[in-house]
Amino acid sequence: QVQLVESGGGLVQPGGSLRLSCAASMRIVGIYDMAWYRQAPGKQRELVATITNGGGTNYEASVKERFTISRDNAKTTMYLQMNDLKPEDTAVYYCKIHIYWGQGTQVTVSS
Repeated sequence: QVQLVESGGGLVQPGGSLRLSCAASMRIVGIYDMAWYRQAPGKQRELVATITNGGGTNYEASVKERFTISRDNAKTTMYLQMNDLKPEDTAVYYCKIHIYWGQGTQVTVSS
């Protein structure tokens, strides 16, 4: 059974940065398409960014130019670099690789 563990969330002021990590228990990074989702209170979970097994990336419109999805195949880890964070980015962030989900990490953007 594959396990995904997210880390890197926290409280940050508007305009700040955070880097989320998603560590896989098995070497599946780079084999399957991968993605980050987020779910804000009272809202549905939404797709934030994707990276294909070929390395192509795609972003939700509101995070384009601010967020970067990447992976480190050797470390079996996927990342989400988040810059210029806004209060509307506040949510629980989840990573997904193939059919597997992480447990989520809270990101709160507030002054």
